[in-house]
Amino acid sequence: MAQNPELRTSLKQRIGVVIIAIVLLGSTIALYMGIVLSYNNPSTGTAQNTEKQARFDELYAQYSDQMDQEAAKLSDIHFDTFVAHKSRVKSFNAASVTAVTTIDIKVGDGAEVTEDFINYAAYYLGWLSDETIFDASFNDFTNPTALRYPLFGGNMIEGWNQGIIGMRLGGIREIWIPSELAYGDQEQGSIPANSPLKFIVMLIPQPEEIDWSDEMYDLYYELYGG
Repeated sequence: MAQNPELRTSLKQRIGVVIIAIVLLGSTIALYMGIVLSYNNPSTGTAQNTEKQARFDELYAQYSDQMDQEAAKLSDIHFDTFVAHKSRVKSFNAASVTAVTTIDIKVGDGAEVTEDFINYAAYYLGWLSDETIFDASFNDFTNPTALRYPLFGGNMIEGWNQGIIGMRLGGIREIWIPSELAYGDQEQGSIPANSPLKFIVMLIPQPEEIDWSDEMYDLYYELYGG
């Protein structure tokens, strides 16, 4: 059957089509290889990230220095008062701690803590039934010489939240917390599962918070994500 001349492709046209196909194929391969090489080449974007990391580290060091300076000022004021009660850390019968129990060591004269009042800072000392100190505001648990930056009120275990109700800023209290109001059957760092806890807590007014700068936040999210 005779072909329609209008549908026939000349040799010149066929060569042109082949050349275009080759060019497109080459471009696709080049693009693909570029993506692959960029992904596998650790130097891609490294310089920029290195600069950002260096700047973040610089800002964080400045922030840490501010925190250390403020911690030292507060420690000079409160260390002697708080460290005097470290001798209260003794072993206890874990089975005897069945409810939140409190003992006021010193009654403060500041604002009273209520369920809705969390504008406090706290120095604390926590220990287990075998007398092991699992955490404290001291720079050294065994031979403390200073206090770290205080803990701000907020997201605490339920036994802590219950135990500080009625305290006044400036006060010191011993708090006994049964395991179900601490970490329950979950191990938490050096705290074994099902461990009742004891704390000595000293509440002070919140110092002015030292926050990250906007630049620090921006760099953090760029480097580490949300």
